[in-house]
Amino acid sequence: MNNKKIVLVTGANRGLGLEAAKTFAEMGYYTILSGRNADSLDSVISKLKDQFQNIDSVILDMSDKQSIRHAADGVLSKYGKIDILVNNAGILIDDADSGADNSILTINSNIIHKTMMTNVYGPLLLSQLLIPKMKENDFGRIVNVSSAMGQLSDMNGLYPAYRISKVSLNALTIILHNELKGTKILVNSVSPGWVRTDMGGKNAPRSLEEGVQGMIRLATLVDGGPSGLFFRDGDQLDW
Repeated sequence: MNNKKIVLVTGANRGLGLEAAKTFAEMGYYTILSGRNADSLDSVISKLKDQFQNIDSVILDMSDKQSIRHAADGVLSKYGKIDILVNNAGILIDDADSGADNSILTINSNIIHKTMMTNVYGPLLLSQLLIPKMKENDFGRIVNVSSAMGQLSDMNGLYPAYRISKVSLNALTIILHNELKGTKILVNSVSPGWVRTDMGGKNAPRSLEEGVQGMIRLATLVDGGPSGLFFRDGDQLDW
């Protein structure tokens, strides 16, 4: 097992995370799917086991520090390492029924806090827990799944909590990159684009297969590849 690259994909019980996990497994990586709902995750794994032998799962709520620590301890104890971390799990809860939580002028700060817990603080803590082992093994890839809605160069109104969280996730990418210079750990952000998921909706123009390609590319970079940058479909984006 130690000779096989091990991938942990957060939020992998559906949507982009599930598609990415299946792609990794098809490529031969040992793939760990994480999700916060045990029943949903068990259902997904039971279906995938018929096709793949190189998968596993772990319960992981990215808004819960104890859950993150327990999950990280569990996978490191079982496998000894995580080579590739895809911070995919995320929420978009700005657009409440009242519409008040879709404007920076009226949004309840609790919405921002809850969004930041899942979209930023969770990836930060999980990275902190897994990076030491990546350093020890002299290899690591971290992919932070961001969004064009987090681009300062093209910032707009509405969805303030989600936008702020993705700007912050991009900042985390840059900070990690700079503090990991001189190691073989590469850290990048990726925008999957507007994809047909529960979050993106059925009218989104991009398929799941199209959405995950950038994630896979960054997760499988060879040494000497780019780090500390923001991409979509292989093209570098402005911050």
